[in-house]
Amino acid sequence: MKTKKGFYYLLGWREKYIKERHFILLLSLLVGILSALAAIVLKNAIHLIQHLLIEEIESGDANWLYLVFPVMGILLSGLFVKYIVKDDIGHGVTKILYAISQRKSRIKPHNTWSSLVASSVTIGFGGSVGAEAPIVLTGSAIGSNLGRLFKMEQKTLMLLVGCGAAGAIAGIFKAPIAGLLFTIEVLMLDLTTASVLPLLVSSISAACISYIFTGTEAMFKFSQTEVFAMERIPYVLVMGVICGLIALYFTRSMTWIEGKFRKLKTSFWKKYLLGASMLSILIFLLPPLYGEGYDTIGNLINNRYDEIPESFLFRTLQNNFWGMLIFMLLIIFLKVFASSATNGGGGCGGIFAPSLFLGCVVGFTFSHTCNHLFPGHLPEENFALMGMAGMMAAVMHSPLTAVFLIAELTGGFDLFLPLMIISSSAYATILLFEKHSIYSIRLAQKGELLTHDKDKAVLTLLNANAVIEDDFMTVRPDMTLGDMVKVIARSRRNVFPVTDSRNILRGVVLLDNIRNIMFRPELYDRFDVQKFMISPPAKINIALPMDKIMQLFEDTKAWNLPVIDQEGHYLGFISKSKIFNAYREVLQENFSEDT
Repeated sequence: MKTKKGFYYLLGWREKYIKERHFILLLSLLVGILSALAAIVLKNAIHLIQHLLIEEIESGDANWLYLVFPVMGILLSGLFVKYIVKDDIGHGVTKILYAISQRKSRIKPHNTWSSLVASSVTIGFGGSVGAEAPIVLTGSAIGSNLGRLFKMEQKTLMLLVGCGAAGAIAGIFKAPIAGLLFTIEVLMLDLTTASVLPLLVSSISAACISYIFTGTEAMFKFSQTEVFAMERIPYVLVMGVICGLIALYFTRSMTWIEGKFRKLKTSFWKKYLLGASMLSILIFLLPPLYGEGYDTIGNLINNRYDEIPESFLFRTLQNNFWGMLIFMLLIIFLKVFASSATNGGGGCGGIFAPSLFLGCVVGFTFSHTCNHLFPGHLPEENFALMGMAGMMAAVMHSPLTAVFLIAELTGGFDLFLPLMIISSSAYATILLFEKHSIYSIRLAQKGELLTHDKDKAVLTLLNANAVIEDDFMTVRPDMTLGDMVKVIARSRRNVFPVTDSRNILRGVVLLDNIRNIMFRPELYDRFDVQKFMISPPAKINIALPMDKIMQLFEDTKAWNLPVIDQEGHYLGFISKSKIFNAYREVLQENFSEDT
């Protein structure tokens, strides 16, 4: 009790002596530090597990441990989530987008630690996913829960969620600019001028903490051996298109495969056996699919492709061009199955690392093939690096984040121009077929996505239940005109829903339509409601998202429309004026700029 009183005293002292905008900066600093520490813990946990296990695996052998370790990792992670966490913690970035769009930026407290445990076990044992989405969810959860602890308003909570995501990316990659851009492009926050400084503080503080604990070297060692030649721009553009098309395949395949896992109305164990067996067999046949794949990335961008893990099936074939080409194409085609099986079977991880891995392999394969088939020389390490940017830009719909992240990850700032070209080319290609990123596509399909479009974002935050008016007096189809007049005398409305004995909406009566007969008593028994009721111009299903409801008003030119449930039961009316009032309130609460 004394602790609670002391905390409330602290809140009061803070409100009295520290201005709101200054306190937000302090919170963003704290969020950045904690997010970076969480990222360091996660990376070290993964590396420790991998170090203990990888000594048992010899490259090039038909090592049966590839069939065992991933299965163990998914099992341990799945049991942890099922019996300890008891909540879905997969697809971290999608969870953040959902929290921003539908939960007023509130993320459950267990997300500050549960993703760390589950993803470290999944990836450490060989799960073919990345640690970045779990750490982004962890950072955002830290921001959300710190904001809730200090009773911050919803608009500030949204900002702190973004600070956590920016700090997590900056901390795990040592890439502060990419952390800031990730929040803007991927989380799609409609930021104001006052929002930029807290995001910068979180990103910079997280990067500094990461530098202190892990050194200032770039995550991937890369040395550019050749200056980029302008005559290679057509190759870069073509590879960008290829990255965009492969990203489209990756996005839609992963959505489809994981959808199949979700539709399995079976026990945890059947999903686990399907996912684990699929993953272990793929890794057994194609060892580079083991884990995040960062070792393979390091080898390819430094022209050490002969050091990537060999498959016992391709050990002899990998020594010639066609064998290497088939090997790389199988990796490109099957990576999505390995990543989907990891998450679908009960593991925990994201697609950040898989997209970087896939882009690196695509870039190397493209340049390696061009060098074999056509005269001239394309530096394969440079194109492997550029492929990472192209694939990330297309999969995540984040071209700026891709450019700066790859440059900061590798120190390859001399390749800034081709990185921009391939990111733009890949992004433009996938936009022709898919307007949503892999993170937002599921929410967009459900109408639950908060976007950069401020009007649509406000409508997304509105809920039909919050604007329903239920003070309309109902009438029955068999009621006489006289009975109708008595109802009108007690009502303050000029619209009357007509419902049957089961409360099914049959029509409406408009006061203007009966005004000419309602004052003629001789007609009271001659007319009943079903003779002068009309059908409404449209009916609003309570499950419709608000943007669809507004479209109904626009199409019908109506001012009031009745609301029904899935079975047709009458629930009330929604009016344009009610929506406009709610719109103004949400706009002021969530998107007004601080002064």
